[in-house]
Amino acid sequence: MNNTKRTIAIVCGGDSSEHDVSLRSAQGLYSFFDKERYDIYVVDVKGTDWHVNLDNGTTAPIDKNDFSFRLNNKLVLFDYAYITIHGQPGENGVMQGYFELINLPYSTCGVLVEALTFNKYVLNRYLSTYGIRVPDSILLRRGESYNEKEIEARLGMPCFVKPAADGSSFGVSKVKNADQIAPALRVAFMESDEVMIEGFLDGVELSQGVYKTKKKSVVFPATEVVTSNEFFDYNAKYNGEVDEITPARIAPETAEKVAALTSRIYDILHANGIIRIDYIITKDQQGNDVVNMLEVNTTPGMTMTSFIPQQVRAAGLDIKEVLSEIVENQF
Repeated sequence: MNNTKRTIAIVCGGDSSEHDVSLRSAQGLYSFFDKERYDIYVVDVKGTDWHVNLDNGTTAPIDKNDFSFRLNNKLVLFDYAYITIHGQPGENGVMQGYFELINLPYSTCGVLVEALTFNKYVLNRYLSTYGIRVPDSILLRRGESYNEKEIEARLGMPCFVKPAADGSSFGVSKVKNADQIAPALRVAFMESDEVMIEGFLDGVELSQGVYKTKKKSVVFPATEVVTSNEFFDYNAKYNGEVDEITPARIAPETAEKVAALTSRIYDILHANGIIRIDYIITKDQQGNDVVNMLEVNTTPGMTMTSFIPQQVRAAGLDIKEVLSEIVENQF
């Protein structure tokens, strides 16, 4: 290995409701990375304020011309950007486009795939053309008219109302009757200009991570999500109101089917780095397991308690080595 250490930016923050969650993911990543191999800096992005959070508690502004900064009067240029922004602009292709323009390698999928996966409705329609089962859903744009009874007739009750382009369950409501649709839409439209109304599937919720390099394909053990909340909401995700069981308590043949589908979706999307895919396992009339895909997360949470670190441990892998493999795959 070259004695010169690569310099890596953990890019976090963003302009959505998930800003603080992203900062927690950055802290997790900073603790996971191999400091003997890499020089690591956390870059907080919000609006036009881009800065490096330095160890002494101060900050240094990022020069957006080349994504550099100055430390003790010395210019620091990055070799690689690990994007852990949940939401805009790191999960919708905007940040990726910027890094493409300045020719800086980064950890996530490319511009098109990020834009595609950021809109849950568009992604599900796209993947359904490959025969992948997804819940039925309706898309509403801000200002469009709708009929509660028609929505109920098509999707049934309960159903979910969620921002089409957001994450961490901000703005998501579980609607149990048609009268609750309008207030749920108001909440969702606070997060996104497009809202997805999705049919409810009763089953076992799973989440599974995967990454691939030029040399290997790694599908982590799936995590089973069990919560007494109405659904896997923000408090369940980040405030411990959930049981997360890794590996999931599902039949071995179902586990193999889910893993194969996770790998296939990764390939369909030409994904890069670690992605996480969420599923619901339902039963058909014969009692067989049916795998339904809910959504794809291209910048999954990386806090100490997030799914991916749990799954890496369950797979018997070292997350420090996993991150190094992902970085070195770009060079």
